[in-house]
Amino acid sequence: MGQISSVGRRRNEDAIRAAMDRLLRGELPPGGRCDLKTLAAEAGVNRTGFYPKKDRDGSVREGPYQHLGDKFVRRMAALREAGEVPDPRDAQIERLKAHTAELKARLADRDATIGELTAFKKLALSRLAAQHDEIMHLRCPQPSLGPSAPGELASVPRTRTTVIGTCG
Repeated sequence: MGQISSVGRRRNEDAIRAAMDRLLRGELPPGGRCDLKTLAAEAGVNRTGFYPKKDRDGSVREGPYQHLGDKFVRRMAALREAGEVPDPRDAQIERLKAHTAELKARLADRDATIGELTAFKKLALSRLAAQHDEIMHLRCPQPSLGPSAPGELASVPRTRTTVIGTCG
């Protein structure tokens, strides 16, 4: 690939700036995102121009449009910090993440409530069972303690007629 003339480079930089402004306003092409790949495609330049280059001797030099790519990334980060997201898909992802976090919190609350209600149910059932056993115990007479049939009366001991000791 050959060198680009200064006129061609200036024209490409102007196209990149115009595409950058469109993308950051949220004017995305169908299937595009607010990223360097879409920026390069919208400006009609090769996307590798936004990244550093390695020479044959191993030294690294800045890509021809890397300063514009860095500026694009900084402006996009500033928009995000301000609460604006130019890419509707990114905004949707953020909304869905927030909604998922809310649903997880609600689910945890419901799980805790279900645990509490299950423990309450277990306690209530055990108390009802104990009360039922007590009622059944009181309704059914024990053979050694009193009458064997509900209509039968227990004998009451007679009063004593002999006095032991003095009353007086």
